[in-house]
Amino acid sequence: MSLWEYANPQKFMQTSAAVLPLVWGLTVLSLAVGLVWGFFLTPEAVNFGSTVKIIYLHVPSAMMAINAWVMMLVTSLIWLVRRHHVSALAARAAAPVGLTMTLIALVTGAIWGEPMWGTYWAWDPRLTAFLILFLFYLGYIALWEAIENPDAAADLTSVLCIVGSVFALLSRYAVNFWNQGLHQGATLSLDKEENIANVYWLPLLICLAGFVLLFIALVLVRTRTEIRARRIKALVARERMA
Repeated sequence: MSLWEYANPQKFMQTSAAVLPLVWGLTVLSLAVGLVWGFFLTPEAVNFGSTVKIIYLHVPSAMMAINAWVMMLVTSLIWLVRRHHVSALAARAAAPVGLTMTLIALVTGAIWGEPMWGTYWAWDPRLTAFLILFLFYLGYIALWEAIENPDAAADLTSVLCIVGSVFALLSRYAVNFWNQGLHQGATLSLDKEENIANVYWLPLLICLAGFVLLFIALVLVRTRTEIRARRIKALVARERMA
């Protein structure tokens, strides 16, 4: 079985319809367990108090905001190279989800920043890159809406996605590039010395899994909607020509 089989809209619709109930079930389960465990069953941190618990929203949403753009980059490149419409529609479907994740990360970051840094916002390298990424999401969505020809819109938004990927990478690695930034290093790392305390680590992993599953579920649903909308437009255009 080839991966490219799922570039066929009919195949994609059949497969996504079969897996969506399972994905939604795992999403609800993991988010319920992770958030309840994290917010209600973990102790307050010695230096940060209950504020530390914002990580159960901030870290997963920030990671998904970046990874959503990476997913859009991959599907955009597939569109540019292979001209598979499902990949372009999947990129379009992921953009509002990524935008929402970025907004959640910015808001929760501000909530964390005020007691930690004494301000809701600072022009820290990672924060600035994240804000620019948010604006790229807005521009990407607006560009899709502004161009009537879907193939032309897919081409231009794919180019925009490639350019915006620079800021997605900066959002992820800005702390490593500029040591003077306020933002701390990675919360989850292959280096055990950089990880948060074990009592917070496991529920955070479960929350992260829940956000990944939520992203997959929402993108599948929205891609199915985009495919249906494209079919409706094609039928309307045929009726007008008849």
